[in-house]
Amino acid sequence: MKPKVFFELVEIKAKTASVFPFLMGTLYAWYHYHTLHLPELIVFFIAMLLFNMAVDANDNYQDYRRAQREEAEAFRKKTNIIGREHLNPSMIGWLIVGMMTVSGALGLWMVTRTGWPLLWLGLFSFAVGYCYAGGPRPISSTPTGELFSGFTMGFVIFLIAVYVNVFSVVTFNWAFVWPVLLASGLAQGAIAALLLANNIADEEEDKQLNRRTIVYYLGRKRSLTFFAGLYTVGYAALIIAVWMRILPVLTLLTLVTVPIVVRNVRTFAKRPVKTETFPLAIKSLFLTTLAQVVFMGLGVLVNF
Repeated sequence: MKPKVFFELVEIKAKTASVFPFLMGTLYAWYHYHTLHLPELIVFFIAMLLFNMAVDANDNYQDYRRAQREEAEAFRKKTNIIGREHLNPSMIGWLIVGMMTVSGALGLWMVTRTGWPLLWLGLFSFAVGYCYAGGPRPISSTPTGELFSGFTMGFVIFLIAVYVNVFSVVTFNWAFVWPVLLASGLAQGAIAALLLANNIADEEEDKQLNRRTIVYYLGRKRSLTFFAGLYTVGYAALIIAVWMRILPVLTLLTLVTVPIVVRNVRTFAKRPVKTETFPLAIKSLFLTTLAQVVFMGLGVLVNF
């Protein structure tokens, strides 16, 4: 398999959805606790990246397997990466199993180093990762896809990145968790918005594949309103987090991205087409999360 095909299979362009929350969690740990555990942090990064690639590859794999009906034949041959590039489905299946196995093994090693909370967070992530595309009713084909993707990638990855750095100095309880939940609000909103934009653009295709995403229930107009609302709630969470000194004050500079995101949202809303305007949602995710990482980093550096 050529590298270009592999990267498309695992949707490498969307990995900012996991890498930036990882970086935010690391910065948060240093800002509040001034401690890092580099071996555990590096292992977590590798495990997280492998698992994320496995989940996205499995999404493509399961879509290919389910597209059996005659009206979905064009999707299998022209849209899905496995059919379009004439990949061996069996090989892809074993590749997914291999990545998940290595990720799981690394995760268990981290549990022995950090404690039980990481085990429960890992089990939750694995359950969501499998159920996202697998099982009789995948999460990605239900109205809960945005909730699970934003929460798991935007918050849980952030939380684990904090915990593996501070497990030796904190008690894992609600007092530890809720500030992280608020600090990750913008990442959660932008990640959920990315999936929602994908579902809006894929509305007709999803009907053919019998997917009942939130767009099916809300309709396109209300889905576009919800799409804009996810960014609004995310930015509001960031402002509140700074006001409560959960995040450095300089993190407020992330708001410089608002005009660009507003422009992207409006452009997408006028013509939500996968090949034309959907990349704007990817750019908005990249821009907002990158900006938060950069300005959090500056705030941590100058302690402001």
